[in-house]
Amino acid sequence: MNKVLSRCLNHLWYRDTITGTWLAPLGYLYGDMARFRKFLYRIGVLKSHRLPVPVIIIGNITVGGTGKTPLLIRLAERLKTEGFQPGIISRGYGGKAKSWPQPVTAQSSAQLVGDEAVLVARRTGCPMAVGPSRVAAATWLLDNTNCNLILSDDGLQHYALQRDIEIAVVDGERRFGNGFFLPAGPLREPIERLQSVDFVVVNGGEAADHEVAMTLTGAVAVNLQTGAHKPLADFIGLDCRAVAGIGNPGRFFQHLAAAGLQCQTHAFPDHYRYQARDLDFGDGKPVLMTEKDAVKCQAFAGAACWFVPVTAHLPAELITQLLHLLKEKV
Repeated sequence: MNKVLSRCLNHLWYRDTITGTWLAPLGYLYGDMARFRKFLYRIGVLKSHRLPVPVIIIGNITVGGTGKTPLLIRLAERLKTEGFQPGIISRGYGGKAKSWPQPVTAQSSAQLVGDEAVLVARRTGCPMAVGPSRVAAATWLLDNTNCNLILSDDGLQHYALQRDIEIAVVDGERRFGNGFFLPAGPLREPIERLQSVDFVVVNGGEAADHEVAMTLTGAVAVNLQTGAHKPLADFIGLDCRAVAGIGNPGRFFQHLAAAGLQCQTHAFPDHYRYQARDLDFGDGKPVLMTEKDAVKCQAFAGAACWFVPVTAHLPAELITQLLHLLKEKV
């Protein structure tokens, strides 16, 4: 059912402008509620909290994957090389822990803390905590680790946490879909919201003059059972299967196609909870998936299952400007 709903919403938001127009009044209501909520924070009716360390928010104004996680990982790596000790917070979407906040390590269960959180902890090695309250998650990190900067994975709309720098990520190909608010379209905030952030990072597609271009690369596949590495080029000419349970599965499938692979594709909803049967196609063909999917599939994946890690590439000017802002605002 979730798979069908996910396909219907993506069709509605990015292709079917007619139905979106009919649902637009509901979207206007959502947009008004979002603006009113932000106003309540501005006048102090709803409380926001200032932390004693700099806070950088990496988020978006649309529902679905835009490439926030690869960007977050890359920024965490770069900030570490600049002498910072980043701590990372997130909602922990999909996690079923009974108490929050929850610390996250490379060995954490994706079922408890969420798939993206485990992926980020593994790739960055940074201390991390997740929970519905990002203020509580950040406070836990400050009380229990030596981090001196907070990176928030998503949370652009989490105004309970004050921030020093905002980075909005935009899908360069899908942009803002039909331009309507939820549920008529993918918007969580008005497009004008991008005028108030410090950086607009565009993942793929064409970046405008005021935007920062980001590209994702990944030319190696890693076996889920053995950890063996193999160039993606080795799969050219093979009949493969590709699975993706991310916000925009098409981006992963296009990545494989651009590398010359021919794959039968299988799209799943974002944060989908895989079971062994989802990967058992009974034909022994190589199964390629995203790194986020692999976090949830490693326990039962067969020998034919591989994941493709990606790395975000950014212009050097972004880091330079980010460091300048940190010094300026803190």
